[in-house]
Amino acid sequence: MPKMKSNSAAKKRFKITATGKISRRRAFHRHILMGKSAKRRRRLCHDAFVAASDVPNVRYLLNV
Repeated sequence: MPKMKSNSAAKKRFKITATGKISRRRAFHRHILMGKSAKRRRRLCHDAFVAASDVPNVRYLLNV
């Protein structure tokens, strides 16, 4: 049987850290930034971790 392919969209959006967590970028930091407070913009520029409830789905897409 052939190998499973990883989902290409997921490969571009998620990274697995050395400890096994899955990191992601935050939404709402691409454009229309002047309407957002500086504190909010700073917070959005940092990476976050995928929620525990979504980890199984992301792992399935990445074939991990």
